[in-house]
Amino acid sequence: MLGNCMTNVREKGPLVHNITNYVTVNDVANILLACGASPIMSDEPEDVEDITSICGGLNINIGTLNKRSIEGMFLAGRKANELGHVLLLDPVGAGASALRTDTAVRLMEELRFDVIRGNISEIKTLALGSGTTKGVDADIADAVTEESLDGAVAFAKDFAKKAGCIAAITGAIDLVSDGEQCYVIRNGRPEMGRITGTGCQLSGMMTAFVTANPENKLPAAAAAVCAMGLAGELGYARMQEGDGNSTYRNRIIDAVYHMDAAVLEKGAKYEVR
Repeated sequence: MLGNCMTNVREKGPLVHNITNYVTVNDVANILLACGASPIMSDEPEDVEDITSICGGLNINIGTLNKRSIEGMFLAGRKANELGHVLLLDPVGAGASALRTDTAVRLMEELRFDVIRGNISEIKTLALGSGTTKGVDADIADAVTEESLDGAVAFAKDFAKKAGCIAAITGAIDLVSDGEQCYVIRNGRPEMGRITGTGCQLSGMMTAFVTANPENKLPAAAAAVCAMGLAGELGYARMQEGDGNSTYRNRIIDAVYHMDAAVLEKGAKYEVR
């Protein structure tokens, strides 16, 4: 199933509109090209509705907010909802500032997302800030470990159900849930954390996977997480003496470029709970 999701991306070549942060915009574009999708970037309010209209999916990333881009996010998001396009939110740094937190919560309240992808701290912030979680759920640890896994899976399912979308919580162990099922994914390398933008890249790629697999959104989101983590493993295995994080970034993109359904199926490490 996960391999088929990747095949559909390559065969359909979905066009993805990205309102993403300027730190990683080039890497997001390249990872989308590597997986077989097509990227387009625009955050200008006068431009975003037209751009979203010709795309199949919209990836909203709040990593470097400004008033113009925030306006663009709401305009593009409403247009995507109106047209029934896939919509993903990456709440980068939610909880780090009032502007980020308030913007992410408002986006959740005013737009209908298919996927929200972030780390456990960001998702916790949204759960508390939007009033969807109270009590014990607020005490979930800020890292998903084998010891905290049961509670984290329950939290992911609860957040997804109350938010009405797929929740993708990424970290050392990744969780992808639609409220009923939860994929527990163990692909990846800790060294990926030394590259800026692997999460942003994943959000772009996940938007493409979900757009190309409208009838199988949960496995498509999980397939994107597995593919990114597996690319981290394959890229790291090809590192040479003298290589550093800049080379590693490129090797990850190259690994996605060369990945096919068979490689993904063989390398994906996951269970469904």
